[in-house]
Amino acid sequence: MSKVSQRDVYRGVAEVSVYVAKRMQGKRIGKQLLLQLIKESESRGFWTLQASIFKDNKISIHLHKSCGFRVIGIREKIGKLNNKWFDNVLLERRSHHIGI
Repeated sequence: MSKVSQRDVYRGVAEVSVYVAKRMQGKRIGKQLLLQLIKESESRGFWTLQASIFKDNKISIHLHKSCGFRVIGIREKIGKLNNKWFDNVLLERRSHHIGI
């Protein structure tokens, strides 16, 4: 979890990422990590979490949606690796506990 900006107006907004080693995938560890991250973020006063996930990473997108994130858009051809372009799905989750 990292702040998206040092500006005070965005003090409650953070970018999140969760990575699980291949050998540990399929054991619900990603969901446990993401739920704990959400809990921790709310205890620290964050009201919005955002994530940017490769469009073809359907499992991660589904995981985030199952934890209350919603798709807000797609950034087309935002990443490039080995001469291949990648799109990112942008997701966000608003806290239900911060009084938005």
